[in-house]
Amino acid sequence: MGKKVLIGSASAILLVAAVVGIVAMVSRSSHKIGDDFTAPSGDPLLSSTKSIAAFCAPTLYRKACEQTLTVATNGSTNTADLIKSVIKVALDEVQDTLSKSSDVGKGVNDSITKDASEDCKKLLGDAAADLKSIFELAGNLQNFLNRTDDLRHWLTAIMTFQDNCVDGFQDPQLKAAMQTIVQNSTELSSNALAIVTSLNSLAQSLNLPMIKSASRRRLLGHGEDSVYEMDESGYPKWLSAGDRKLLAAGNSHKLRPNAVVAKDGSGNFKSINDAINAVPKKNKGRYVIYVKAGVYNENVLITKDKPNIYMYGDGPKKTRVVGSRSNTGGYATFNTATFAAEASGFICKYMGFSNTAGPQGHQAVALRVQGDNCAFFNVRMDGYQDTLYSQARRHFFRNCVISGTVDFIFGNSAVVFQNCLILVRRPLDNQQNTVTANGRTEANQVSGIVIQNSRIVPDRRLFPDRFKIPSYLGRPWKQYSRTVVMESLIGDLIKPAGWMPWDGDFALKTLYYAEYGNRGPGAGTSKRVNWPGFHVIGRGEAQKFTVTPFINGNLWLKYTGVPGILGLKH
Repeated sequence: MGKKVLIGSASAILLVAAVVGIVAMVSRSSHKIGDDFTAPSGDPLLSSTKSIAAFCAPTLYRKACEQTLTVATNGSTNTADLIKSVIKVALDEVQDTLSKSSDVGKGVNDSITKDASEDCKKLLGDAAADLKSIFELAGNLQNFLNRTDDLRHWLTAIMTFQDNCVDGFQDPQLKAAMQTIVQNSTELSSNALAIVTSLNSLAQSLNLPMIKSASRRRLLGHGEDSVYEMDESGYPKWLSAGDRKLLAAGNSHKLRPNAVVAKDGSGNFKSINDAINAVPKKNKGRYVIYVKAGVYNENVLITKDKPNIYMYGDGPKKTRVVGSRSNTGGYATFNTATFAAEASGFICKYMGFSNTAGPQGHQAVALRVQGDNCAFFNVRMDGYQDTLYSQARRHFFRNCVISGTVDFIFGNSAVVFQNCLILVRRPLDNQQNTVTANGRTEANQVSGIVIQNSRIVPDRRLFPDRFKIPSYLGRPWKQYSRTVVMESLIGDLIKPAGWMPWDGDFALKTLYYAEYGNRGPGAGTSKRVNWPGFHVIGRGEAQKFTVTPFINGNLWLKYTGVPGILGLKH
């Protein structure tokens, strides 16, 4: 995969024909088709109306797709113009939604509503920025087609941000008002995702190697190099000297940091936030921050304009970041996080994150991760409800500890947990435990939670009452919730049914819950729920949820210095 692969003109023409011809499922002439969609005789192959109808065929909101593209394309049937128009109409609608969102909750003085309003501005702003980057990428059709996997993850995140915006409002009327405002932008973002998903399927069905096996490259917004070109040492050419040192250092602490944080004043900074704020703008390569042993009582935020930070401590029990923000304390869930990483390429090792609000705090996040291609090794996250918010994009956790009670691993990212210890704690007396709550809202989204080769067991306080207090592997937060538990040890605390409903029969037909190759006293599947969406899967199906296909980890994980199994363990 190290060599750069190009799309030849003949292959591009073949894909153009496939997009319009196969998606529409209409028989076509065997004559060669030109880029202007004109047959050799000069007669139009497809009218503008038919081209747009074919392009919109795989979408969930076909009428909205056809109406907006008819105006946006101004009669063009060129593939590049159609793709750019799909993204542009979604971008315009998100920007319009952003301008309207400030009206919701205006004049309301409670802190959670204020939080939710501010969060919407930020989330919709992030969605607009990502769509703008995708639109710019669409200017080069070859690169665009080579990055369909990335595009699907980014578009899933864009939809997630809009959904998060609505979820931030607790007042039913305000929530409904925001839902109405974001409806159009959500539909058009969904249409963009459906069309990109269709392009990917077409490329695979046509067995086009220049698309199917192409290696991507830099993160969204950090250059247009679409493939890895390797140097004589076997590293990607874009990999900085700092990145190479990081890989050479492996799991040791020998890597020289750019900044040292120490409570006792022996470093460059006394707080983690100060060290992050000092990261140079437009920094190239990794920026290394070493956080010495100590308890750091601060709420840390790595904003999206600080990518590629590598942060390490002296161990998850020695270097600890502690906060206590909670929903009952007046914060929206989004803002309760003790530590939040919104930037892409964040790597973290040997640190601990805690939210000490307790079970009475309800939603109280210890770690929130929003950036793409983020990896965590030997990190501990402690909380109760909503401990780990794996919010959006692609994440990987290896040799980590996560403790909590209600929905304590949640979000709508594509995330894999490997070799992790998942500790179920004692909740309030009127609560039950649910390990996961995934927020996937439609079938095209590429998100989900995968727990592989890990242990799900009770902590010491729950152990005596583990049969009295119900514990489940998860429940469906959203309509298409997806969670897979495989090759893991499941303790006897998990109820035989395995999974818990959210509200009546909500999502039971559309969710995807699966188990494969698990062991332990709670792993038996004979008494599992009989929902249409629950599956005991075989090896072939389980392979789809491993690191390589699910988070494209074969393309980025090895450059983080975090070890991982790319496929199944056995």
